[in-house]
Amino acid sequence: MQTESRPIIAVLGGSGKEGSGLAFRWAHAGYPVIIGSRSAERAAQAAQEINAALGRDAVRGLDNPAAAAAAAIVVLTVPFAAQRPTIEEVRPALAGKILVDVTVPLVPPKVSRVQLPGGRSAVEAIQELLGDEVKVVSAFQNISAHHLKDPDHVIECEVLVCSNDRAAADTVIGLAKAIGLGAWNAGVLANSVVAEALTSVLIAINQRYKVPASGIRITGVSQP
Repeated sequence: MQTESRPIIAVLGGSGKEGSGLAFRWAHAGYPVIIGSRSAERAAQAAQEINAALGRDAVRGLDNPAAAAAAAIVVLTVPFAAQRPTIEEVRPALAGKILVDVTVPLVPPKVSRVQLPGGRSAVEAIQELLGDEVKVVSAFQNISAHHLKDPDHVIECEVLVCSNDRAAADTVIGLAKAIGLGAWNAGVLANSVVAEALTSVLIAINQRYKVPASGIRITGVSQP
């Protein structure tokens, strides 16, 4: 499958369920993908598992700084507690790039309760930290990892995409659609607070109704 014309995507935290699921979907769609992890060995193992599932060598593993340096688009899929430390570690490699932050400010053990840091978006805080040289986009917080590694499964949940840069948001909407997800530009990065909080609501619904992957859909407007 041709990947030369497509940007390299680094998925930091790609050895976790959400990160490896997104990495699998993008690799399956023909994107060159790098798994990033604190451990290069763990990243390589996760990449090997994805390649085995795909039946071809489409993914490689590196430590987080090397993965971020080698990619055009960096996707952060680490737990909330690791969000800022990971960004500090890879910051020198992010200038001029799109950073897709999937962070949800969950505070165990009460993950079904909304607990936004200071009552605001955790992703917006990362844009303030990095400054204008990095285009931060918030996306994919509400997509359950449950079905991501089944390429034949139609995921019904849609993606809310927030960014202060419209072109960067459009790029990420394209990445979502490439893996079969509906996606919407939901406005500026401050609006990410809704998607971040909504994850706890969906977890509560999953628990209450004993389902693995509740989701959201936007009605009243057709996908462009």
